[in-house]
Amino acid sequence: MKAGFCSPLAFEERTCSPASIDGCAGFLPMPNPRAARLDFLNFLSLSQQLPSLSVSSFPPSSTTTDSSEYICWRFRLLWRMMLQRHVSVLLDTKVRRSCFFNVFKAACLLCLLYLIGIVFTVPRFKENTPRLVTDDSLIKSRTNRCENQCRAPGSEGLPKGIVVKTSNLEMRPLWGYPKKREKSSVSLLALAVGIKQKHLVNEMVEKFLDSGFAVMFFHYDGVVDEWKKFGWSDEVIHVSAVNQTKWWFAKRFLHPDIVAEYDYIFLWDEDLGVEHFHPERYLSIIKDEGLEISQPALDANKSEIHHQITSRGRRGNVHRRTYKHGECEADSTAPPCTGWIEVMAPVFSKAAWRCVWYMIQNDLIHAWGLDMLLGYCAQGDRTKSIGVVDAEYVIHYGLPTLGEPKDKKVSSVSRVIDKRVEVRRQSYNEYKILQKRWQEAITSDKCWVNPYPTPMKPIVLTHVQHH
Repeated sequence: MKAGFCSPLAFEERTCSPASIDGCAGFLPMPNPRAARLDFLNFLSLSQQLPSLSVSSFPPSSTTTDSSEYICWRFRLLWRMMLQRHVSVLLDTKVRRSCFFNVFKAACLLCLLYLIGIVFTVPRFKENTPRLVTDDSLIKSRTNRCENQCRAPGSEGLPKGIVVKTSNLEMRPLWGYPKKREKSSVSLLALAVGIKQKHLVNEMVEKFLDSGFAVMFFHYDGVVDEWKKFGWSDEVIHVSAVNQTKWWFAKRFLHPDIVAEYDYIFLWDEDLGVEHFHPERYLSIIKDEGLEISQPALDANKSEIHHQITSRGRRGNVHRRTYKHGECEADSTAPPCTGWIEVMAPVFSKAAWRCVWYMIQNDLIHAWGLDMLLGYCAQGDRTKSIGVVDAEYVIHYGLPTLGEPKDKKVSSVSRVIDKRVEVRRQSYNEYKILQKRWQEAITSDKCWVNPYPTPMKPIVLTHVQHH
């Protein structure tokens, strides 16, 4: 150690070397006796407050204030006091830092627990706590949420879950549950019937009921009770209105929402022979062929044929067009050459029937000319979605029914008025009215685009459509 340097180590020694004493003496000038006594009293007071200092509270005996031992004792006491104070400061700093760190960790833990609690409690709080909103804001919120919902006209005052938009023709018992059927009704046969054709009707009903169809009768002659002798009578829906056609009945009792549960609707006349017809096979064919509107082909040898396209072909299961020189060429795209069926035995898919029902006019009960417009309801290209099924065919007997006198006796007035002629005349007049309405509808509807702009060919009056 360099001579004259006041080393802290010298303060810790019991004795001071002359070199260290000189250094200390140079570092702190020697006080006068009075100052030394004051220092001694101050140090003594401090040493009493700090009993942990291992330095004698009194200076060495037999020493003077200017002796080297006194100086060493003074500096040793001063050094211990400084060291004690420095350690205390360090300890206080560490304690403060430790406390701060512990508080910080606790705060972080509390924040984490708070966030976790929010995740689990807020949703339940929202569910269980009533919303404190004003009437105006509640109405506005509901309006924004419900403005795009489509509700059936008239049901706006009801909650959506209670509204039943469709129905069916299944009968229900007055108590208990209905008997389980082996086959659920997936299609509907609706027939315009008169008691005179009961044998033909019986054959049809038996086949269709066995195939799981629902059956509905439109009694145009008003006779209902005489059908009760058939075992299946109670399984059939009976609707009676005298001298009304099947189109009148269909418009009023076959609303699309009523028959929405049926995949196909058979709207047939009564004068059909079904010896070669199997309903289930027919359904299988039209599904495979994608036919939305169809009819069974007619046996050309036994049927009354009005249009060539309805005659049975033998080249496949289905045909969609016919060929006739000068009338129906290979490039023909309009009815009755293609995209057309006759209306004595039409079969409609659910979607097609909804469209056709809208097109039936309330006051045009004979539906003449309607067959020329069916292609607009074919749910696509009418040359593909409309066809005649050759594999399942029927016989059309063409029996006169409407316009026949109820009694065999004919009055003098009846001799003058031929009811069959009057029915024919009325049918043609309705055809002209329908054409006029169609043209007016096309002209007035600026938003509608005609997919088949080719004009319809005039109808050939070669027969009277009975129903």
